Amino acid sequence: MLSPNPDNQYLAEHITLLRQSYQRLLGKDFGPANLELIAFAEAIYHAPYVVVSHDTQADPVFNYANLLAQQLFELTWQEFIQLPSRCSAEPPNQWERAQLLESVASQGYSQGYEGIRIAKSGRRFRIQDVTVWNLMDNGGQYHGQAAIYSQWQFL
Repeated sequence: MLSPNPDNQYLAEHITLLRQSYQRLLGKDFGPANLELIAFAEAIYHAPYVVVSHDTQADPVFNYANLLAQQLFELTWQEFIQLPSRCSAEPPNQWERAQLLESVASQGYSQGYEGIRIAKSGRRFRIQDVTVWNLMDNGGQYHGQAAIYSQWQFL
């Protein structure tokens, strides 16, 4: 899959899933509400905050990472969308992350999460005030989970 760009409409269909799920669960938008679909998807890709999502596999793999997420984790689009999402955290921190995702799976979303993540180079950083939510289509089918955050601190 190619990275979000004008030719694939910045993956507007996937961003719509993230957006509608977020709106249903949290009652608000996670981007500029006044934009049309493709412009909204482009804005999310270039947003000054991190937006990522993973799929529904037993060991979920990232299926979306906006440009800021790619920069923060030091991964290309192709590297990111092949990465099991658990690998965004070091092994000692994966249990805590798994607990969060289980909680989100049953409750729908979580706000205020904080945890340690690791970039490709080994640089560690603390993500803060993270919102994680389930991705559900209009028919109630589960499509994975997404996260958004704008605060991190390099360690």
